[in-house]
Amino acid sequence: MYRNKLTRRFLALSAALSLALCQSAFAGETVELNLDDAMQRAFQTNPTVSIAQYELDSARASYNAARQSRGVSITASHTTQRGGADDDQYVSKLKGIDMTTGKLLYDRVNGGKGIGNKHSNGLTASLPIFTGGKLSGQIQKAKANFKYNEIGVQRTYNEMRSTVTSGYFDMLQADNMQKLSAESVTRLEDHLKNVQAQYDVGVVAKADVLRSQVELADAKQDLIKAENQYQLAEASLNRIVGLPMDTHLKLDNILVYTAYDRTMEDCLAYAAEHRPELEQAKQNVEAYKGALKVARSGHMPQVAASASQSWSDTNWPGDENGNWGVGVSVEMNVFDTGVTLSKIHGAEADLKNAEETYRDTVDSVNLDVRSNYLGLREAEKRISTTKLAVEQADEDYRIAQLRYMSGVGTNTDVLDAQVALTQAKTNYTQALYDYNTSKTALETSIGVPMTNPVKATVAKAEKKAAKTEAKAEKTAANTEEAK
Repeated sequence: MYRNKLTRRFLALSAALSLALCQSAFAGETVELNLDDAMQRAFQTNPTVSIAQYELDSARASYNAARQSRGVSITASHTTQRGGADDDQYVSKLKGIDMTTGKLLYDRVNGGKGIGNKHSNGLTASLPIFTGGKLSGQIQKAKANFKYNEIGVQRTYNEMRSTVTSGYFDMLQADNMQKLSAESVTRLEDHLKNVQAQYDVGVVAKADVLRSQVELADAKQDLIKAENQYQLAEASLNRIVGLPMDTHLKLDNILVYTAYDRTMEDCLAYAAEHRPELEQAKQNVEAYKGALKVARSGHMPQVAASASQSWSDTNWPGDENGNWGVGVSVEMNVFDTGVTLSKIHGAEADLKNAEETYRDTVDSVNLDVRSNYLGLREAEKRISTTKLAVEQADEDYRIAQLRYMSGVGTNTDVLDAQVALTQAKTNYTQALYDYNTSKTALETSIGVPMTNPVKATVAKAEKKAAKTEAKAEKTAANTEEAK
């Protein structure tokens, strides 16, 4: 019996431990990853996307609440009381008639304190008829906030695409630099063997051996740094895609050049239509227009229709003695020492602020697009020049080696040519890296949409629902204006 309990506890503990370590399933393992896989992993694990979606859900609920405030609201109430007078209450009781005068005669009788129960129930329905723009302003503000957050989800996708791509390219670049450093070490090791062989037969001086050894030691230091940068880039990408930090990644893609055919004017025009920040700034303006409408409604009458039905009785549940009523109520702020006027002035200032923010956002987006486009074209030009430089440096290094082996050239010539070759390859790799990262930054800055496939059907449904809501809102707004 004791052994069975111990076994069950052990199994339960093992299951809990397995659950706790599920995040580390890939720890220390090698995971093959291409850019699309990295993107999907980031969308599924990074909390930024979930946060944006929850913010959208909250804004949608607020928008629905604002629209539904146009309808009828029904309130039910029930009250149960027990009480009476503080002192005895006296009542008049008919005693008879004075036969001489014909007057009625009464006696003053003690009726007690009248202690008893009272139960009452009521139903009240109300419908806003005219609010001076208060309801329409609240709806306009809530709708703009909903659209702002809806665009925010798309913006999050775009920014996540940029983050993943940059992290992916950073690791590719770190891998390239690591390989270039390793190549440099290999070349210097081979050269040192040749120098040592010639020194052993007395062809070259000891200084050539020492200089070659120093250059090799420096190259090994660069390799150590490159390996460390690679490990940091790998850990950073693991964090972005939601893998344990010590997971070994094997990336499928390489840094390549693919021509970008859009012009500056095309990019600026596309950004004006698709950059999420611009649309969000527009929705901010709409939200503050709605807030201004709400503030101005404080000087307008508020008209509502109501209908009520009530019951009261001394016996529970109080469903006797029914009364009903229908009517219209009108309320208007006549004087509030300037509170409403101050709110209007504040709302006007907020609207001006939002409009200026939109103008500033337009300028910032244009500058961002221009900067990324020029950076892209600069890197593109460097690719062609550095590629040619690599070919020339490779040939120069080969000739320097042959001259040195023939006794014509010097050790310094070989070492200088080796440094030039490494630098040329580094420049070429850097140009490819800058081109690819600039392309990603440019696509993000012009607002090229990145849709998460998991959310694609939701986005379509939301678009359809938005059309239906817009139609209903337009009808309701026309009805209020007509009233």
